[in-house]
Amino acid sequence: MPFSLPDLPYATDALEPYIDKMTMEIHHGKHHGAYVTNLNKALEGTEWATKSIEDILANTSKVPMAVRNNGGGHYNHSLFWNIMKAKGGGTPVGDLSSAISRDFGSFEKFKEQFSNAGLTRFGSGWAWLVKQHDKLVVCSTPNQDSPLMDIAEVKGVPILGMDVWEHAYYLKYQNRRAEYIAAFWSVINWDGVAKRFAAAR
Repeated sequence: MPFSLPDLPYATDALEPYIDKMTMEIHHGKHHGAYVTNLNKALEGTEWATKSIEDILANTSKVPMAVRNNGGGHYNHSLFWNIMKAKGGGTPVGDLSSAISRDFGSFEKFKEQFSNAGLTRFGSGWAWLVKQHDKLVVCSTPNQDSPLMDIAEVKGVPILGMDVWEHAYYLKYQNRRAEYIAAFWSVINWDGVAKRFAAAR
């Protein structure tokens, strides 16, 4: 099979109390696992079966909907697990911090804009911090779409993503998405985001 479910880089209870163990177990093992299984099935026997996930997403307009949905789900979640960590949060430093201040005015203004992107995404989707040429922008996408996709309204390299599908938070927060978004800031792995930022340049 071309793709496999990546291991979590921490224990399923590592993000407590902000993201609970059962949510992590179901979200990673069941939801992400299903995206990988269904992506491999959808790719079987196609020209895309040997391509990287980035190549597949860059050609979303040419692939079947099952590849778009499950490929996006696999890529988005693989990023998501790695931009969180135990005892995360705080604020970024170095070049990433400077770029956020330059493009949003301040970290607090960025935080407000990013949170709002997640809060106002109707239904299921993602909020993103995206490296777009020499600039950082905030956007959101529906379902499992990604800024890497050629069909995305806002294109670029995602360096921070927040899952606002209900499966990401419903067991702990029910319909209180705003509380989940507030908690998310306490688990962000800014070192991981900074590495993505540097690589995107």
